[in-house]
Amino acid sequence: MQRKRSKLVIIPTYNEIENIEAISRAVFALEDGFHILVIDDGSPDGTAAAVKTLQESFPERLFLIERSGKLGLGTAYITGFKWALERNYDYIIEMDADFSHDPKDLPLLVKACEEGADLSIGSRYADGVSVVNWPIGRILMSYGASVYVRSVLRTKIKDSTAGYVCWSNKVLSAINLDNVKMKGYGFQIEMKYTAFRKGFKIKEVPVVFVNRKAGTSKMSGSIFGEAFWGVIGLRFRKFDK
Repeated sequence: MQRKRSKLVIIPTYNEIENIEAISRAVFALEDGFHILVIDDGSPDGTAAAVKTLQESFPERLFLIERSGKLGLGTAYITGFKWALERNYDYIIEMDADFSHDPKDLPLLVKACEEGADLSIGSRYADGVSVVNWPIGRILMSYGASVYVRSVLRTKIKDSTAGYVCWSNKVLSAINLDNVKMKGYGFQIEMKYTAFRKGFKIKEVPVVFVNRKAGTSKMSGSIFGEAFWGVIGLRFRKFDK
């Protein structure tokens, strides 16, 4: 009998009190036995307290790491990746708390890895543009960023800034996580490009991205600036095989 693969969803949070219980319950309602690790950056709205209350109902599936302040999306995921590798999870998934990533797509991302991909991307641009309730300006900026990254880094990844990603254990184990330099959304680009340069198989799974209905977006101009200049640096960086 084949061993059931363990799966961890990492959800970074800052002021997600309106979403965290609902998104956690939606993930746990799936039949695939996902675990969740919430990494909260000192949310003043009580997000961490809400997670602790919910842990009473899911003591063996819901975990929490509390950090002292807003330390960046990338550092949150690095912390989560290391935690997951220490516990030998087979698949580690990045996901937002705000339902912009549909939990029902989680099994599709895992299935892509089970069928041969080393990492799978929940892609907004794999099949046209699949974004709901975004202003046209933000769509153009996001799509343009992906075109820019693809042209500079010479990859075929259509949605390099996507934050809905399933990593196999072997990919994360092969990446020196302490060497990941970008902290904001550029982190998404750097991680995918590192995996690409190391020769791992990447599959994009079409998903529909829906703009958050509750809570506040964490996007900022500095995030895009880091990603823009960081991509140029990635193009000339040496990578160990």
